[in-house]
Amino acid sequence: MVPYLVGSRASSLAKAQVRAYLRLLRERFPDTTFTHRVILEGGDKDRKSPLSNVSAANGGSAFSTEQEAALARGDVDVVVHSLKDLPTACPHGLKLLPPPGREDVRDALCGSTLAGLRKGARVGTGAPRRIAQLLAVRPDLEIVPIRGNVPPRLKKIETEGLDAVVLAAAGLHRLGLDDAIGELLPLDLFPPSPGQGALGIQVRTDEPSAPLRDILLTVGDVAVDVEIRAERALLAELHGGCSVPVGAYGETLPDGTLKLFGQVTSLDGRQRVSAALTGPADEPEKLGTTLAADLVDQGACSILDAVRVALAAT
Repeated sequence: MVPYLVGSRASSLAKAQVRAYLRLLRERFPDTTFTHRVILEGGDKDRKSPLSNVSAANGGSAFSTEQEAALARGDVDVVVHSLKDLPTACPHGLKLLPPPGREDVRDALCGSTLAGLRKGARVGTGAPRRIAQLLAVRPDLEIVPIRGNVPPRLKKIETEGLDAVVLAAAGLHRLGLDDAIGELLPLDLFPPSPGQGALGIQVRTDEPSAPLRDILLTVGDVAVDVEIRAERALLAELHGGCSVPVGAYGETLPDGTLKLFGQVTSLDGRQRVSAALTGPADEPEKLGTTLAADLVDQGACSILDAVRVALAAT
């Protein structure tokens, strides 16, 4: 049998995610062969420029454009993304399948706890959402822009004299770096990027890909899929992406309904709007767009417009 080719980025985290995913598939389908193929993205080649600049130069996303192009061409059969890095609009001929569960959605402060940070402490992160949320809680902090893979960002605590860095708990867990976590940041103040902690399993929609889609669907988590669809619908309605300070978190409740929390924060942390809504789990996109409208009514658009102007000027 010809092996199925599984694409991903070249980072240590991307490789760890593929290994875990293929372990699930091989346990379920021992007679099916899967081969991993690395695809370099613009964000992997340029680790110094702001991500918004890299995305513009790459003609799309800094972390997914090349992989999606390879998938569309048939160079690979499926791509395993970090879902939070994937744009909300899926290219024609491609689709997302339910992910195999979800890791911890929270952000982690590494090197210290929030309360333990001295006044004026230097905290490393390059994500506008994390910058905004940190300054909303601790306006005294000095934010130091950092980029790169997870292990090098952790090392910057020592090499650049930082007091702490903020990273996704999911990536630290997947890389076996739990000991680096000083504090898991609370969801009500630090809601994650939509899709954080979940894998983005992307395939083609053509008929020849149907057997592979059937295989991948067997390891998909339907409840998680509903949650991330609501989160991504909210982000899409706000015309956002991974470079804007929008946080969202969906949770399937014991009674089967879906609760969605969303937050938009200005880059300086001085303005923050948030809302929560509960609705039927079989209409996640409707829940996301409805909650987005609530945030707009509270002034989210003016906050995001100011963010985009500020980011374009960098």
